[in-house]
Amino acid sequence: MWRFNRLMISVSTLILLSARWVTAEESLVVSWIETLKKQSEETMYPKTLGGRQFWGDVHHLHGWRIQQNIFTKHCRLIDPDDLRCTWGSFDDCRQALTKIAVEQKLPRMKGSAVILIHGLLQSSKCMEQMAVCLEDAGFTTVEFDYPSTQVSIPEAAQYLDQVIDSLEGIDQIHFVVHSMGGLVVRAYQMEFDDQRIQRLVMLGTPNRGAELADLSHQYWALRTAAGPGGRQLGTRTDGLIPKLPIPRYEFAVIAGSRGTPSGWNPLIPGDDDGTVTVASTQLEGAADFTTINATHSRLLWNDEALTQTVHFLKEGRLKPNDPPQPIRKTEEVNKRSKPD
Repeated sequence: MWRFNRLMISVSTLILLSARWVTAEESLVVSWIETLKKQSEETMYPKTLGGRQFWGDVHHLHGWRIQQNIFTKHCRLIDPDDLRCTWGSFDDCRQALTKIAVEQKLPRMKGSAVILIHGLLQSSKCMEQMAVCLEDAGFTTVEFDYPSTQVSIPEAAQYLDQVIDSLEGIDQIHFVVHSMGGLVVRAYQMEFDDQRIQRLVMLGTPNRGAELADLSHQYWALRTAAGPGGRQLGTRTDGLIPKLPIPRYEFAVIAGSRGTPSGWNPLIPGDDDGTVTVASTQLEGAADFTTINATHSRLLWNDEALTQTVHFLKEGRLKPNDPPQPIRKTEEVNKRSKPD
């Protein structure tokens, strides 16, 4: 179909070139040509959903992404608007991206990059407001997608490692993570490392396991929908989370809360954001910690959380006018988690 459209475009263009003036009828032809051109391009480069649950990012360059299918293992190249430009092996997609970079004169990446990592059942789309704030602050953003319901947390970390390796020219790397995304970064540290990594901000990450996950895992349908990674979010002492290392780089924790003893969700103990308890977010070694009156998903759209995230990446503390509140010892964690 697209070949026919392109043929019609060429024929119509020749007709116009042979004319000595443009009439009203010819103006209609021009409009028709533009419509055919747009349809041809859409046929050549079909719109995708961006690879939300069945594709994982393995390469990034200025918004262009190479993704790998979780089932077939073949790759595809999609542009910043989620249009698929080619597919095949990784090498095929890499060669196509190299050609596009030359044609579009894409510069070499440089400076400080922030990798944004979403949580369970989410995608990089939920991090868009955060990305805007970080870009306004001068950071290059990398909105990382991984199939959160199809892979385990350590497997998600393997996708992350490939993306980090692809960031050639970047001098410093920071992470801003939401919920399970923070556990993906901790799992990354179990096997991989990169000397460029500097700082990390965790928002609503269940660093001690999620009590809500314990409840949902009692039901087969919810347990199945959560996938391998979701089933690792519980609070069991023999589970994955207690084995994850504390980040070696400077990090801060932002927890959503209601500021009451029962929080937003009466089904889980203590103050919470509706999904994760304040106590669960706290991780020893944090350079700074704070709570914000917001629910789990709204943390990513909360102005206070956005501002504090940017400030920590720049200055190493969440609030410009208040001293940091580090988490040093287990006793301090337990004390802070108790309501007044």
